[in-house]
Amino acid sequence: MIPAKEVLVVLVTLYVCSCGCAPQRLAPAQPVNQCPSPMTDAIRAHQRVENKALPDAAFVLKGTLSKPVEVHCADPGQKQRCLDLLVHFHGAGYVARRAGLESGRSFIVAVVNLGSGSAVYENELRDAATFPRLVETIRTTISERMAAEIQVSGVYVSSFSAGYGAVRAILKHHPSMVDGLVLLDGLHTDYVPSGRVLSQGGVLNTDKLQGFLEYARLAVEGKKRFLITHSEIFPGTYASTTETADYLIDALHLRRHAVLKWGPGGMQMLSETQRHGLTILGFAGNTAPDHMDHLHGLPVFLKMILDAEERFARRRPAGNSD
Repeated sequence: MIPAKEVLVVLVTLYVCSCGCAPQRLAPAQPVNQCPSPMTDAIRAHQRVENKALPDAAFVLKGTLSKPVEVHCADPGQKQRCLDLLVHFHGAGYVARRAGLESGRSFIVAVVNLGSGSAVYENELRDAATFPRLVETIRTTISERMAAEIQVSGVYVSSFSAGYGAVRAILKHHPSMVDGLVLLDGLHTDYVPSGRVLSQGGVLNTDKLQGFLEYARLAVEGKKRFLITHSEIFPGTYASTTETADYLIDALHLRRHAVLKWGPGGMQMLSETQRHGLTILGFAGNTAPDHMDHLHGLPVFLKMILDAEERFARRRPAGNSD
């Protein structure tokens, strides 16, 4: 005689199987929330910019944004009155300072950290007057401290991770103000419908990418300098930096080129797309250290767009302003 417990197990199993034969009764799979990757990496070097004293004049600018802005002037004793400005959004200030010092130019470096998530950055810069006011306040404050009228000859913007929210707002109102742009593993958008990944029939919300696409188009035409880096991290509930880079490449009718070479700090470059002033670089890795590599590569990546700018200027015929 079969025990009652085993009979119950058989009946439950038959019921589950019969339910599985009716597809219309299956509940749709729910997207999972993003969570930090549990993976670690012991292969790549993950070298970090050293946080050490640098020969610059530094002060904190208060009142222009909701949180203080770190401002650094590369050479306080210089006589030069036309300086470039780098405004960096999200990430350790000493990395951006090092990027300015190693750029080969005289840079004012401003570092903006507002908190977590791209929305806090985008909302802060949503007012069209905010970014020009920030640039002008930095200029006038530097002028007062140097007791001389300082002019900003070029404005460059860099962002890491969530900082791209500020860039989105800036490009909406003032793309012409920005001479060069570096996005470090941080360009995302929503899936449509929300949370449905591309493999399940979702599409990208391209409305949020239009400002970046238009700036990339200017870079392809040689009018701007734009460098994008991305990792292989897959958030799951919103578009990855790989997917947004693919969108820009496809929209501009460009191609990825497979490469295998070292990047800054032991990063491993896997793909490269380049056309005039636009460069898109894909790197290996889907862990938190791989993500941080992009920030610490800023000194190299900033130098890349500045070198490209100088090469293009040498090739440009006299009288051609494009």
